[in-house]
Amino acid sequence: MWEHDHSTTNQSDREIIITRIFNAPRELVFKAWTEPKHIEQWFGPAGFTTRVEELDFRPLGHWRYVMIGTDGTEYPSEGVFREIVPPERIVTTDEFGEGIEQVLDADLPQGMVVTVLFEDLGGKTKLTIQVMHETVSDRRKHEEMGVIAGWNSSLDCLSEYLQGSSIS
Repeated sequence: MWEHDHSTTNQSDREIIITRIFNAPRELVFKAWTEPKHIEQWFGPAGFTTRVEELDFRPLGHWRYVMIGTDGTEYPSEGVFREIVPPERIVTTDEFGEGIEQVLDADLPQGMVVTVLFEDLGGKTKLTIQVMHETVSDRRKHEEMGVIAGWNSSLDCLSEYLQGSSIS
């Protein structure tokens, strides 16, 4: 479903940027990204499932997802939407959710802001995820946790979902 290999770059020492081109219209990709019934079908690395516990999709609205690993371990994350421009851009905070300390024994990055851009390429969509960290150290911690591989696996799942479903 994606046209070429994904790419990952660092524009600054505090950010991670991941891009992917999907062979699907922007409105469809945006819908799959923003509606719980679709999010639960693809979000998370391969083998994980996701439960959307809250999704108040509006500026200052709160979201909470719980990714569930193959062994049943739950990985909560949550945030607050800062900006929503359908179907072009979403800006949200992104934090590890309450209870994560019982699952991950690590010095976790905090204060992340994720910007997702949906660019119309005439029937295809270029998706860009920018994860901005408060510090260089937090970016490194996040990378060491596998955030790049995790996002790329999740985007593989999105690609498969877009290819195999008739999203309504």
